[in-house]
Amino acid sequence: MRRVSLTGCPLNEHPSSSVMRPSGCPGLLRVVQALDGGICRIKLDGGAIQADQAEAVAAAAERFAGGVIEATNRANLQIRGIGAEHAALIECLLAAGLGPRKPAGDDVRNLMLSPTAGIDRQALFDTRALAAEILVTLQTHERFPELSAKFAVQLDGGEALAMLDHHHDLWLSAWVRGDEPWLAFGLAGSPRDEPAGAVPLAEGHGLVVAVLELFLDLARPDQIRMRHLLAECPHAEFIQRLARRISLHPCSGWRRGASSDGLHIGIHAQHDERCYVGAAAPLGRLDTGMLRGAAQLARERGDGTLRFTPWQSLLLPNVRRQGADEVLARLAGLGLLNAVDQPLAQLIACTGSSGCGKALADTKDDARQLAGWLQHHGRSLKVHLSGCPRSCAAAHTAPVTLLAVAPGRYDLYLRDATLPGFGALQAHNLTIEAVGHWLAARPRSPLDA
Repeated sequence: MRRVSLTGCPLNEHPSSSVMRPSGCPGLLRVVQALDGGICRIKLDGGAIQADQAEAVAAAAERFAGGVIEATNRANLQIRGIGAEHAALIECLLAAGLGPRKPAGDDVRNLMLSPTAGIDRQALFDTRALAAEILVTLQTHERFPELSAKFAVQLDGGEALAMLDHHHDLWLSAWVRGDEPWLAFGLAGSPRDEPAGAVPLAEGHGLVVAVLELFLDLARPDQIRMRHLLAECPHAEFIQRLARRISLHPCSGWRRGASSDGLHIGIHAQHDERCYVGAAAPLGRLDTGMLRGAAQLARERGDGTLRFTPWQSLLLPNVRRQGADEVLARLAGLGLLNAVDQPLAQLIACTGSSGCGKALADTKDDARQLAGWLQHHGRSLKVHLSGCPRSCAAAHTAPVTLLAVAPGRYDLYLRDATLPGFGALQAHNLTIEAVGHWLAARPRSPLDA
């Protein structure tokens, strides 16, 4: 039995057992069943995928599933509606180079970058080389398969386009100290939070390894996230133990620069003379034609890659400015949303009762109805429709949340930083039409996008 101090941390650090933490999350190598068939989640390195790999995903979805592809809020892809030929689908994706370096590394390659890493004009430095090093270690370290499939790391380069609302177990954010590149870091939060310390950029990889190894030394099998451990082991004590393994430095005066809203859709300048073009998948859903068409555009007008974003959109980087308008128009022609003020571009909806046994309403269909109402009344609001309290579709609290209580009926919440969960309950058991009328009666700020 492990001896525990009065603060909750074990007195003696030692490697935990090699028993892998169980997970119900889909992976590339683990197809999870839902009402509409199997789900396979494809984790993308930094959200990026080559055009030929995107076409392989489309082909697999068409051949072995119902042709439905989802862009996730962690900048990954997943295929829904998979039939009996699980193994054949997985083999196709592995042949396209979309698998992990080792089978045990599939679940734990959870590293989020800015979608514009390396091309963003506001970035302090390019994080992609460090990201590649971390991703290799996540997949090959002998102990890291013990981590939960939900355990996640964020590496932020100070980009204008960055998701700063998702909480991560470990976050690292670019900092220039003097003329040297450094990384501020924190636990169980995001770069909006106060950092726990800093390290030189050259020690960023070592910091990640040290934090993850220490977590595994201290956490019980049921403590799958950093916040679970820190609920018993004080933050200061964890940092003290970490400082015995790697040299940490104070981070006084550091503050994350502001990110900008809406940069995941439209045409935006890069740090060079080119630009990137973004468009959103309606409610996170792509069909095979959309994905193939975007891949072909990436070949013709970009650098042959697509980058997916935590806003369930995709970017074509390195597009020449003179051809960008046509690229944006062609993305719209594929059925993607090419303007941030389109109501459907602001709505988030989970799979809903058509594909999930826990959902109480058909959230996708209801979201489309709400988008039509908003379009008719000239409103564009950030609204999250969740079929149950698990909030699978949104990793952060939206300004407005509709929580299903029955088919076509929702409780309405407004975000409140002083309250947990979805925020403050405003109305109960509303139809979509009633939701529309309720929202229409509200001021345009701060709910409007």
